[in-house]
Amino acid sequence: MARLLKLSLNLCLIFCLFSCKTKREKAEESYNFGVTNFGQGSAGSMNGIARAIEIDSTYEQAVYELSVAYLKRGLPHKWKEQYDKAVPLDSVTRIPWRGYLYLWFYRDYKKAIADFDASDSLTPNFVDQPQGHSVDYWRGIAYLGLKDYDNSILYFDKYINQEIVESGEDWVELTAFLYRGIAYYESGDYEKARYNFNKRLEHGRNLSADAKYYLALIAQKESNIQLAEELINAAIYEFKQGYFNNRPYVETLRQIYLEDLLLLKVELTL
Repeated sequence: MARLLKLSLNLCLIFCLFSCKTKREKAEESYNFGVTNFGQGSAGSMNGIARAIEIDSTYEQAVYELSVAYLKRGLPHKWKEQYDKAVPLDSVTRIPWRGYLYLWFYRDYKKAIADFDASDSLTPNFVDQPQGHSVDYWRGIAYLGLKDYDNSILYFDKYINQEIVESGEDWVELTAFLYRGIAYYESGDYEKARYNFNKRLEHGRNLSADAKYYLALIAQKESNIQLAEELINAAIYEFKQGYFNNRPYVETLRQIYLEDLLLLKVELTL
């Protein structure tokens, strides 16, 4: 009888402890169960996150994470609806992140730029860095997507110069040199394009199929066919070794393919 009474008291204590938890604590338990035990975007993970939101609709991390699951499952229309619920809960973080997602998953460069610009207003004394890079870097890519070369170069200049001042040229993201070079190349300034592609190689162990491909194009335009052939052969080799610009989940901006390189190689022999 005493043992039964003790067990009953223990159960009551456990029930009381659970019932004393706040909504946020209960929501966090459900969220952590989903994201810890199941892969991102899986049904189990999404169910745990959705349950967390049911418990506490102001739990921003869960509201946001559910939108990511929709995006990675190829449901962008559900991503947008869900993501916009997270924005008012943490606009400083989520607006520049939404710009990043517009840039890569939607290719909506104008909306991406609008969000990056809005982030400047929200944090006037701080440069936001969604996905580890400044909004100036992302704006440079977005303007390149729009073929607005002047603004693309302006923002790459801003990003690169700031990195050099704060940390040194070795700390500049290599694709910033590549994309700024492409902006110069497409606008017809081959000398500045060459400078940037060589910077990409200088700081990247001389390995970049993209940089050598564009340098080969410049050499072709300047009728230096021997140099162009050397560069395109090197680009093909490095591409096959995996040294080319690409991104997970989506095609990167101005992504090159082996067919592009082989086509140029054929053109140089004609």
